[in-house]
Amino acid sequence: MTQTMVDIGVITGAVQLACRAPSLHNIQPWRWVVGNTSVDLFVDPDRAVTATDRSGREAIISCGAALDHFRVAMAASGWDTNIDQFPNPNNLDHLASADFAPVDYVTQARRDRADAIPRRRTNRLPLGAPKHWGSVEPVLRSAFDQDAVFLDVLTDNARPQLADASRLTDSLRRYDDSYQHELHWWTSPLREAEGIPDSALVSQSDARRVDVNRRFPVDPSDERSSAGTYDQAKVLVLSTPRDTRVDALNCGAALSAILLECTMAGLATCPVTHLTELVSSRDIISDLTGRRAAVPQVLIRVGIEPEGELQPKPTPRRPLSDVLEIRRP
Repeated sequence: MTQTMVDIGVITGAVQLACRAPSLHNIQPWRWVVGNTSVDLFVDPDRAVTATDRSGREAIISCGAALDHFRVAMAASGWDTNIDQFPNPNNLDHLASADFAPVDYVTQARRDRADAIPRRRTNRLPLGAPKHWGSVEPVLRSAFDQDAVFLDVLTDNARPQLADASRLTDSLRRYDDSYQHELHWWTSPLREAEGIPDSALVSQSDARRVDVNRRFPVDPSDERSSAGTYDQAKVLVLSTPRDTRVDALNCGAALSAILLECTMAGLATCPVTHLTELVSSRDIISDLTGRRAAVPQVLIRVGIEPEGELQPKPTPRRPLSDVLEIRRP
């Protein structure tokens, strides 16, 4: 691809949309550097969540989702993006370098996908069963590279074992002081441009009705409760052939594609990663997918948002000046 300089306004707009990607506890572990004809993405090691994400795997998945968001935003602006993964073998924090070529025509579908980025939310409420799943699932499977990432949709019969795995994870971490401290840190109301705000969490009543979700600290006096019954969401599992940084980056791209396609289909989503953070629960997920040689990376709950719920405000994001560096003369 012939390298072409792109207007800085287009680049910054795409990076701003890219930063709407989900990340573990909304830590936003990315750093972007804009050169004359390329944009480089780095994972920021200073934004590690060491007790929760000991290997840094989830941070790279988050960056992979942001990179795919960026590609989607550039496509909607009329630019094809060529991505070179891990271009510097001496710096594995340098995740990707992207350069661009103009396209002759931008389809409405490209614009629709970019428009879905600011509408997407992580919805931790109990969700209803998704309608017309038979027509949605093939679209999700076609949205990413199925040789790099595997998608499994778990059956309803797997739900009790998933719930057991979730409870096992909670039990093993109940007395993990570092992990509990991180949960409280990233859900503190003092966090302004990062972390998970109270509006994005759910009450104890709603949390008890979602059996496959991370348990966050909540105010016990909060009596909010959504309409509906127990969670009936479909549970998707994204797995990769190995557990390398390349695998994590590819998984993030697939996560982005699925979340945006679901948003366009009017479905609510909630990425779930606590079940892939410990070996014991990871093994249970592998057994349920039947892919014992593959590595489970992310689960996604997909369903219908409860009726009558107000659309939550977008979770905060760090100022662009904190994550974007422009190196143009």
